[in-house]
Amino acid sequence: MHKHLPALLLLVAASLPVHAALPASDSQGAPLPTLAPMLEQTVPAVVNIFTRTRVPVQQNPLLSDPYFRRFFNVPEQPRERVTQSLGSGVVMDAAKGYIITNHHVIDGAHEISVNLADGRTLQAELVGSDEETDVAVIKVAPENLHAVTTADSDQLRVGDFVVAIGNPFGLGQTVTSGIVSAVGRSGLGIEGYEDFIQTDASINPGNSGGALVNLRGELVGINTAILSQSGGNVGIGFAIPINMAKEIMAQLIEHGEVRRGVLGAQAQDLTPELAQAFGLAAQRGAVVTQVTPGSPADKAGLKSGDIITQLNGRAVRDAADVRNVIGLLRVGQKVEMKVMRNGKAHNIRAVVEQPRATAIGGDKLHPRLAGAVIGDIIEGMPLYGKIDGVVVLEVEPGSPSWRAGLRSGDVIVQANRQNTANLAALSAVVRPKEPLLLNVQRREGALFILLQ
Repeated sequence: MHKHLPALLLLVAASLPVHAALPASDSQGAPLPTLAPMLEQTVPAVVNIFTRTRVPVQQNPLLSDPYFRRFFNVPEQPRERVTQSLGSGVVMDAAKGYIITNHHVIDGAHEISVNLADGRTLQAELVGSDEETDVAVIKVAPENLHAVTTADSDQLRVGDFVVAIGNPFGLGQTVTSGIVSAVGRSGLGIEGYEDFIQTDASINPGNSGGALVNLRGELVGINTAILSQSGGNVGIGFAIPINMAKEIMAQLIEHGEVRRGVLGAQAQDLTPELAQAFGLAAQRGAVVTQVTPGSPADKAGLKSGDIITQLNGRAVRDAADVRNVIGLLRVGQKVEMKVMRNGKAHNIRAVVEQPRATAIGGDKLHPRLAGAVIGDIIEGMPLYGKIDGVVVLEVEPGSPSWRAGLRSGDVIVQANRQNTANLAALSAVVRPKEPLLLNVQRREGALFILLQ
């Protein structure tokens, strides 16, 4: 049986690109396949990230009373504690010191340190971060950095070999390999905009923000999440396609934030039942359910009942594809749509516009909401059309709203047991000098927060 092993090794070696081959051989003279030469060029571009974050300490109200503390001789209690976390990042621009990572790696951090493969530790500053795509950009002093080259992630196929590089569990630089298990994964509820690469390359806590590369050492994705009940790897990991990450990175560098345009249309998945009802043979696409009057979609001639099959030359599989494509477009960019209407194909061109944002500082409503920015859920937000409420856009760490328990992304659905579908409804309920009971939706859960 073993006499056939050298032939098998030769076959594997022949299937690897020249970057992955090493002129070495086993005891029988057969070349040994290896990824070492590629990794020697790629690993220096992947960094370890360590953050320190100040977290408010929830205290018993009695401990905040100076008379109570004096009477019982209770020492002053700390109002915050410092937590540490770790993750990974990838050097994208060595000349300017730009590093891409995940939003959740640096979220709320007041100190960010970057450990390079050569042993150096550099302090980093935050350039910008986008919670909806979980992409962030930080910057370090551009001294002897190594950047990674990127590939076209749209060309990835199921079965392509990939390698994950990162800092799992703080162990230090670690490399694992696998294949692309699926592409275009969405509907997982991990991020607002989802178009994940799924891989069985081992990804664990600490790998977030690290590199997913092909066998040429080209960056194809940013490792982001795992599907696991235990917290460890079970062979299902997800990475943000680098094409998406680069679009977000460009906006973060230019504006410090992502300025998404809006189209003015809502859509739902084209199911087999709907396809039959519309008399269509194809069963992939998105059905337009609503067009906002005066919106770019309305001006371009898009109508309710149209089936969107292509956007900017990309086939549309479902409504998530529409949201992802439009969500990555900048204000003023064009979108080319191919739609089916009454069995006939139509080409429609629209120009996305600036969303009509409505937001105010929380202190304008209630003193205990100081430090928060609160706004309506408008088109372009992933929550649009899914929930009625007022979204918390920003919360300054350590502010009264932060200490009360509010966090960025929370949706206020009720105030004092009254529904708050928008800012106007919330303003009508709030009384600045009276306690305020908020019913808050946070991701998949809900909680009450009392402001008094």
